[in-house]
Amino acid sequence: MRLPTVRSNPFDPPPQLREYREQEPVRRLVYPDGHVGWLVTGYELSCSVLADRRFSARSEFKRVPVPRPGADPFIGQPALPGWMVDMDAPEHTRFRRLLSGHFGARRMTLLRPAAERVFAACLDTMEEQGPPADLVEAFALPAPSLVICELLGVPYADREQFQRNSTTLFSLQASAAEGEAAMRELTAYLLRLIERKRSVPADDLLSALVASGRLSHDELAGLSVLLLTAGHETVASMLGLGAFVLLCRPDQLAAFRADDGLVVDAVEELLRYLTIFQFGVPRTPLVDVELDGRLIRAGESVTVSLPAANRDPDRFDRPDELDIRRPRKSHLAFGHGIHRCIGQHLARLELEVGYAALFQRFPDLHLTVRPEEVPMFDDMGFYGAHHLPVAW
Repeated sequence: MRLPTVRSNPFDPPPQLREYREQEPVRRLVYPDGHVGWLVTGYELSCSVLADRRFSARSEFKRVPVPRPGADPFIGQPALPGWMVDMDAPEHTRFRRLLSGHFGARRMTLLRPAAERVFAACLDTMEEQGPPADLVEAFALPAPSLVICELLGVPYADREQFQRNSTTLFSLQASAAEGEAAMRELTAYLLRLIERKRSVPADDLLSALVASGRLSHDELAGLSVLLLTAGHETVASMLGLGAFVLLCRPDQLAAFRADDGLVVDAVEELLRYLTIFQFGVPRTPLVDVELDGRLIRAGESVTVSLPAANRDPDRFDRPDELDIRRPRKSHLAFGHGIHRCIGQHLARLELEVGYAALFQRFPDLHLTVRPEEVPMFDDMGFYGAHHLPVAW
């Protein structure tokens, strides 16, 4: 069995994942290179794998569950310097501790006024230019790019270069040569920027990391590439897709607009319901592990399907319904365990500020095309809308 990737609805994962979760939540999966590993689709089982230190995140053991030529130079190889997502403890712990204070809830509280200014400015421009507009181009992409640039200390004027290369790194269509070139260009760009921070430090994260003296030159560059690429692409997709689904659910949008206190619950529900990391999280056991009565041998690849886990009825009542009033329960949109996304508080901040500002500014916001005419992309590691035509 290969991983299903075809959706029957733009907001739902492939329907076969539900069948797999109900019938055999730990089942064999054939990877593109012919390796026979495993697919995990249940919520509790997914948590077990992601919290178990016997399952490694190291890139030299990883296999991707769908063809992704652009990742071939990196998958199956030791982690690039600074790429903490491809490391286990204690290497991962060293980077995590260095960053934790910069991405914690307290730091995000201090960042909120700046984020509100960024989102308001994007909406000002959108309003001044008048309808119609592409909500992705005018709002969902530029706003998180501006926020991560301000946090890191990256010039927003350079966005065309880093957005182009970032898209290549996440693409399923890019060739191995294109993936290598994108990584090389991004690394060279960040190395130049880091050198400027050494000479002229500022009040930003890159300057703070340089001043810490705890990372090598290559680690600084690699970690900066990771933070920059992951820090805007995924939030941009989530902003656009969340706005799309709310515009298609008038009852949910009306409830959101009627109660300012629902914004936090709405964001958590949208994160659970949409789960834009569409193919899941790879892990590899370092020793033989028994999971749900199945013996997973050391070295066999395991893919944890976050979209399937976040629709598990054993965890969430009516999981296939969007309900922004749903009693809050922890979901797996940001992963679980020691590799849970370090940028989760930043993403939540941007989504809370972004959705609230958007629907307050434009109470009559609506799609200008039928929902089925909105162009979606599924050729990336995450999922979203290419364009979102709207008016008000």
